[in-house]
Amino acid sequence: MSKRRRNRGRKVDGIIVVNKPKGGSSNDVLQRVKRLYGAAKAGHTGSLDPLATGVLPVCLGEATKFSQYLLESDKSYRTEVKLGIQTETGDREGEIVEQRPVNVTRSDVEAILDRFRGEVDQVPSMYSALKHNGEPLYKLARQGIVVERPSRRITIYRLELLDFEGDRLILEVDCSKGTYIRTLAEDIGAALGCLGHVAELHRVKAGPYTEHQSHTLEELEEIRDSGGHKALDDLLLPLDTSVSDWPQIRLGATSSYYISQGQPVQVPQAPTSGSVRIYGQEQVEGQVEGQKVLRFLGIGEIDEDGLVAPKRLINSGN
Repeated sequence: MSKRRRNRGRKVDGIIVVNKPKGGSSNDVLQRVKRLYGAAKAGHTGSLDPLATGVLPVCLGEATKFSQYLLESDKSYRTEVKLGIQTETGDREGEIVEQRPVNVTRSDVEAILDRFRGEVDQVPSMYSALKHNGEPLYKLARQGIVVERPSRRITIYRLELLDFEGDRLILEVDCSKGTYIRTLAEDIGAALGCLGHVAELHRVKAGPYTEHQSHTLEELEEIRDSGGHKALDDLLLPLDTSVSDWPQIRLGATSSYYISQGQPVQVPQAPTSGSVRIYGQEQVEGQVEGQKVLRFLGIGEIDEDGLVAPKRLINSGN
């Protein structure tokens, strides 16, 4: 009879925003953060290429229940596009496959950027993590296999040219999930008639989290060494920040109980559809008798009967 594997590590819940360094994978960052916190459970919210730097939210403990919603969130990037060169991978780490002279002006660039703003169709790169018959595209690409990829509808909310110099563009991009900046760089280069690829890529925002909230791995290590886990825990952002733009539902004690039992509840003036974040009242030890505070219970959705149904609830037990 096999023994159940015990979940090693301490129970710690929250979100830490890491400024991913260049080189290495997002999973490398995740594992280092998990070790620093001594956490039993951790997950990241969308991979960045080894070339890329910037915002990588890491979810610890109960926060992992909401990582998929951060995966689906909008993102913002600052990127350097090198014109005149096309590479296998769409970035500077790939082999050069074609070169062309660059004879474009800033006005030329500004003129073509508008066609990439708004809702556009984009064909994912062969060097993406999308799967074809269960196999990641990048693995097929490394074997020299190219398969047809259907275009996907994405949204570029903002595309701004920050700097232009010869064969170098600096762009800022606000975009929907599923947008490939490498593909955008290639498409812009093709539209200019001179090819292009990503030379540098930095994510400045992922969902509600910005680079101003981020910490380098070196900073986290210094904080751990000087203040221990307590000091690291003080940096964690609350679980509900991951869905901070969702409508809020407040429940009384009775409704909170029924929700915790997995039962839908009726809430006056609740939204008529969609997802919501749920808060319930509870008595907190040390508070004045009868005085209650709101606690984040998790997320729910409005069902076909107009009731608030639980979807992902927080386990507040030890």
